[in-house]
Amino acid sequence: MTGHRVRAAAEADIPELVRLRALLFTDLAVTWGTAPAGGQWQAACASALADVLADGTMRIVVTDAPAGLGACGMGVIDRRLPAPWHPSGLIGHVFGVVTDPAHRRQGHARSVMEDLIGWFSRQGITRVDLNASPGGQQLYRSLGFTAHPDLALTRRQAPR
Repeated sequence: MTGHRVRAAAEADIPELVRLRALLFTDLAVTWGTAPAGGQWQAACASALADVLADGTMRIVVTDAPAGLGACGMGVIDRRLPAPWHPSGLIGHVFGVVTDPAHRRQGHARSVMEDLIGWFSRQGITRVDLNASPGGQQLYRSLGFTAHPDLALTRRQAPR
């Protein structure tokens, strides 16, 4: 089943968005390692979500499920210097795409991604990046995402 109704997230969705984000980190533990103990990040995440929902600096979309949200995804536009491959210097970035385990393999994430891709296109964005978990790679490739020619490196430091 595909073609789930996608809508912009609302303030009332914040607890569910934090819940889905926690599921994402559980899934990523396979490649990133177990998240540090403590739940301080959840309150900070809820506060940040309230801020971006109020100021509109990020596109956050969701699909509904019978009990809570089925999936969510987020898109942001980063400003960089213009380059031959993206003359505006604007680059889209997708993150936080996660589907509740009870609703996986039913098209929720595809619907979320199609909405975000359409939003970027309407903004004139010619490049969209994302980091794919092993479970999401097939979906993203089917939507036209390919490996980036640059090696992505990350530097992490323990939170203070």
